[in-house]
Amino acid sequence: MAYRGTVKPFVHFNAKQDADLLRKAMKGFGTDEGTILMLLTARSNEQRQQIKAAYKKAHGKDLVKDLKSELGGKFEDLIVALMTPPHSYDAHELRNAIKGAGTDDKVLIEILASRTPEQIKEIVKTYKKEHGTKLEKDIMGDTSGHYQRLLIILLQGEREEGVDESRVEKDAKELYAAGEEKFGTDEDKFVSILGNRSPEHLRKVFDAYKKMAGSDIEESIRGECTGNLEAALLAVVKCARSVPGYFAECLRESMRRAGTDDETLMRIMVSRSEEDMLDIRATYKKMYGESLYRNIQDDTDGDYGKALLYLCGGDD
Repeated sequence: MAYRGTVKPFVHFNAKQDADLLRKAMKGFGTDEGTILMLLTARSNEQRQQIKAAYKKAHGKDLVKDLKSELGGKFEDLIVALMTPPHSYDAHELRNAIKGAGTDDKVLIEILASRTPEQIKEIVKTYKKEHGTKLEKDIMGDTSGHYQRLLIILLQGEREEGVDESRVEKDAKELYAAGEEKFGTDEDKFVSILGNRSPEHLRKVFDAYKKMAGSDIEESIRGECTGNLEAALLAVVKCARSVPGYFAECLRESMRRAGTDDETLMRIMVSRSEEDMLDIRATYKKMYGESLYRNIQDDTDGDYGKALLYLCGGDD
């Protein structure tokens, strides 16, 4: 598969040289944010980890701590996010979403619905290692009902693979019977089918469902479910249809409000910069007739805005 990220490994990479440049940017009077920004957005995450090691070796200091003490605000948050290995970053975002008063369900849904089974397994391991507790236990403690069941199913990272042709019609019928056809909804059916089947299989089920019901599965979910369960099922459906499409929509939402949802904007730009940002950009343009780059430009400012634009990688 062709590489679809916007941030690529830097070709003439020299970790020691980069570490020295960063040290110089932070030493003495005033911080050279420009150097920090240009350098770190132009290195892959793996390279940033090597710079961190070289920095410690050469200067006996923790690069992330030094960056935190020199930078501030959203720019600091973004740079620290870029310095965090991907599984660690996801685990950290989930931990923050759970801990504290109230749960940030949007984060739980976004991460668990969009990551591959392999990524989810890594996140679970990393969460245990770095936070000393089980992610499943923490989610169980903070959620309930069918919504909880769906998150726990996704958390297993055990989605079936491929398409089971013999089950496509059956799944579509069961979903139709569970929603449109009966008084009251059988949420269990929605949860187990949408939580367990592969994206390829689900796309065929959605086509069969549309023929049967005369409307998209999304419409039924909106009509039949509410709250977090509705949001989580819709995220799973959208990710089965197109992960870049799902993120394009999340980015649009994050910037459409009065006041930008910077946490979502930052999390998506960081976590997709080495995954599928090129596809997200193209889909965004197709869905909204506007350039993601321009929308970010209009909605952010300063070094924080500049760094996001580097991660976006270009104007469509």
